[in-house]
Amino acid sequence: MIPINSYTDCNVCHRRHFLRRATAGTATLFTVPGALAEALQRTPTDVEGPFYPDKLPLDTDNDLLLINDKLTPAVGAVTYLGGVVMDTKGNPLRNALVEIWQVDNQGIYLHSKAPDQDKRDHNFQSYGRFLTDSKGRYHFRTIRPPAYPGRTPHIHYAVTYHGKRILTTQLYVAGEKQNAKDFLYRRIGGGNPELQKLVTIPFKPLATSKLGELTARMDLVVGLTPADPGHPEG
Repeated sequence: MIPINSYTDCNVCHRRHFLRRATAGTATLFTVPGALAEALQRTPTDVEGPFYPDKLPLDTDNDLLLINDKLTPAVGAVTYLGGVVMDTKGNPLRNALVEIWQVDNQGIYLHSKAPDQDKRDHNFQSYGRFLTDSKGRYHFRTIRPPAYPGRTPHIHYAVTYHGKRILTTQLYVAGEKQNAKDFLYRRIGGGNPELQKLVTIPFKPLATSKLGELTARMDLVVGLTPADPGHPEG
């Protein structure tokens, strides 16, 4: 793991640059597949889990490493996480609300009933949300999730569209040996390896980074129909 506390005092500037770039939709890491001849496989669902924050942090943007304009960043392997939200025909969904929540570098959730709250990294936001742009893209800056007792590394996801929760799932880290023993991972799609692959995501070194930062992409395919409000074909 590469701690990000080696950053200089320009953290706030870096944060603002990231947020402006993501909000403007100018990042080049993510492109929309476009209309496809065959229906795409829907992203398999997973449980929400008991630790969706029972009290949201003061800062709920898409940069989980810095809270508001604090200078001290969270500890962990910096990861630029993003992708595209689309329907089964590859049409991007604009203004879909993507939420993520996860443990900090010590394996602790932001939740009043989660253990070891006194040891939690209070510089880690733990939760973030983002409205997809016109091409269905979303972006987060977070940390590579660590394992903790009983679970393999993972990030929780939820997608809400026009006020309706349309997907609840989890991202799993490719190459983690603990995946095969994780009780939730094993039951994804009834244990179907092809469906498990859709939520098993590689965390790769960011080519332009000298700080050991990572990048990961998880596209989300949701099962909307033309009758759904706001659907591209509706």
